[in-house]
Amino acid sequence: MKSLCVAAAMLLATTGLAAAEPAILVVTSSNNPSGNQLLVYDTAGNLIQAAPTGGLGGVAGNAGGIAATRDSIAVVNFQSESVSIFDVTDAGVQFRQTIATLSSPVSVAFGKDHLYVLGTTTVESHRLAGRDVTAAPDGSEALVVGDGSAAQVGALANALLITEKSNVVETVGLHGGAVSGPAEAVAIPPGSDTPLGLATRGANGYVTIAHSDEVGLVKNGELIALTGSGTQHAPCWLALVGAYLYSSNSPSHSISRYVVSGAAVTLDEPVVASTAGAPTDIASSGRSVAVLDGGGQTHLTQFDVDDAGDLHLRAVSLVVNGANGVVVVER
Repeated sequence: MKSLCVAAAMLLATTGLAAAEPAILVVTSSNNPSGNQLLVYDTAGNLIQAAPTGGLGGVAGNAGGIAATRDSIAVVNFQSESVSIFDVTDAGVQFRQTIATLSSPVSVAFGKDHLYVLGTTTVESHRLAGRDVTAAPDGSEALVVGDGSAAQVGALANALLITEKSNVVETVGLHGGAVSGPAEAVAIPPGSDTPLGLATRGANGYVTIAHSDEVGLVKNGELIALTGSGTQHAPCWLALVGAYLYSSNSPSHSISRYVVSGAAVTLDEPVVASTAGAPTDIASSGRSVAVLDGGGQTHLTQFDVDDAGDLHLRAVSLVVNGANGVVVVER
């Protein structure tokens, strides 16, 4: 019940694709505490590159340990208290730089012109200058709890949305894209247990309250909608594709589909796909969804999404145990 989730993805130009088709890559990290690596997979599930981050892994119980744009990838190095930045090129991923963080990083998110880093006790913003990330933060704030239970960060239109597993959902204001707090708790129902994953779009933030089997909508610093997960237990992590929101449910080894808007979250299909192990992260881009799951063996599973929101299996890869974070990038 307490098993959690991670994962990452991106794009490269590949031969044999029609000119109109995007190149798609799915990326995770080895998360090895002795030496972290980005692990890059193609749409057939083949490992095509392993790139050292120059830092040490070791993060757990989080999502969004990797974030991506069309041209850049950021990955957390938990034990090194750093984030590594890679360029996405036609030749593969190429290391660009490492930035130090104020506390051990667990989750990263790109905004319009900033990279946001959630650590165990802090959240911070770093301005983007082309593909470079400014080493010094231009804003930072302490978390509401800051006890090491930080789970995920996401960028809203004018704020950050953050979950801490110590029963706190919170927002932090942005000024000119820079963190400009303080962190403020979002009121959730008494007894709601273990906020974990989130997904954001514009002013809308969707969050899981995993051990209460709930998915909610946060808007303007308030929880305005909350729905149960039906037959599936502990929705952990979230990914958006159009009007559909997908939750990966750790103990149920499943993926559920919700229909969402700026006012409601509706359970649409309790089980749209099953996973071999307990999901630890989920990510999406375009019509692709990727899920990382763990147990005796860690799997990276790729799906295509059709117009009805159904998931169609594309590929399954065995990845190193302990892998963390997943992103899908279309380029």
